[in-house]
Amino acid sequence: MKNIDAAALADATSNLAPLSSSHEVPVQAARTQDAARRTILAAVIGNTLEWFDFAVYGFFALTISRLFFPTGDETSSLLLTVATFGVGFVMRPVGAVVLGALGDSRGRKAALSTTIMLMALGTAMIGFAPTYADAGLWAPAWIVLARLIQGFSAGGEVGGATAFLVEHAPKGRRGYFASWQQASQAGALLLGSVFGATLTDVLTPEQLQAWGWRVPFLFGLIIGPVGWYIRTRTQEPESFRQARAAGQQASPLRQALGSYRREIIAGFGVTIVWTVCTYFFLVYMPTYAVRTLKLPQSVSLWANGAGLMVLVVLAPFFGALSDRIGRRPLLIGFATAILVLAYPALWLLTAVPNPSTLTIVLLVFAVLIAGFTGPAPAAMAELYPPQVRSTGLSIAYNFAVTIFGGFAPFIATALIARTGNPLAPAWYVVFAAAASLVALLAAGSALRNRD
Repeated sequence: MKNIDAAALADATSNLAPLSSSHEVPVQAARTQDAARRTILAAVIGNTLEWFDFAVYGFFALTISRLFFPTGDETSSLLLTVATFGVGFVMRPVGAVVLGALGDSRGRKAALSTTIMLMALGTAMIGFAPTYADAGLWAPAWIVLARLIQGFSAGGEVGGATAFLVEHAPKGRRGYFASWQQASQAGALLLGSVFGATLTDVLTPEQLQAWGWRVPFLFGLIIGPVGWYIRTRTQEPESFRQARAAGQQASPLRQALGSYRREIIAGFGVTIVWTVCTYFFLVYMPTYAVRTLKLPQSVSLWANGAGLMVLVVLAPFFGALSDRIGRRPLLIGFATAILVLAYPALWLLTAVPNPSTLTIVLLVFAVLIAGFTGPAPAAMAELYPPQVRSTGLSIAYNFAVTIFGGFAPFIATALIARTGNPLAPAWYVVFAAAASLVALLAAGSALRNRD
């Protein structure tokens, strides 16, 4: 597609400016392609590091529960740990409002650089945190504070990164460009899963509990210098510069809540199944496989990694497909498939609890999640004009994630503990898919393209 566009541009330019050098247009086209690649690279690397730091906590929930929340009962300790995982989401709406508005008023670069430095701070706090045995009640309090800082940071990441990608995208390629937001999230989860699987394979349980669990958090500290360096060397999108030059009649927050309430509700609905499936199937599933299916932790993490790899590869494919056939058909089709297949998938897992079944289920749902989340970022970004895009998208996404996604591991654990039924979490996934389908069908013209 890029070669075709370059050729067409060369033809048009040769007619308008016959005296120009024959090499000028190809050089300009090459520079444009290089700029596009740098844009995706800046967003993807920063986003991957950001979400790796936020999500790796979930992969080491069992170890963290023993070190920081020792209640004497394994289920209670795990509930406290996944609840603390969810606490990070409590600050995400606050981060969405503050950092989303910062991105719309001061620029995408300012917001994205701020998020990455805050995430590095929260990650360092966890990586160097004293355990309960060393600090008593101060240890879990320290972890909660770190998760609150991480949550505030993450609240501004999706809106800022997605707006950045969409506004840098060439015409007709928004779905593909924006899909890298989801691909990089999956890449972060994949990196965390590989860390977890490798550490549990090469370390003894005693070593993992003594110091091994800290390794991925300390690795995540590279987010600070690397992410800040990359993001401060990108350019603001042209459409955003033009919108800012035209003047802002009201604060981004006031304008988004005043004029784009329907669009925020539509984006909120789209996010529900996205976030629940991500945090249940791709974050909580290794814990579910160990505690409910009685599979080895390394096996569950490698199976999870296979699913995440499929998501990394297919999210951009479905994003590009949405540029050709539209966002709505894919969103509705894959939300329906998730609704229909969620319960049978968990039934199969509990009926045949082995590594092969786990891998197959995760691969199938990775395809379904990719089919929905590939086009979803562009669909949500197109709900808003540039001057409120970061704010509106951040609010819609993060409120839905906070309510439905962040506490998905806690809800799944609590449902199993309350009912004694290992299939109970499937109904939560079914509910999420149904809620998003209702939102998609009700949105109507709200899901329309905006420059």
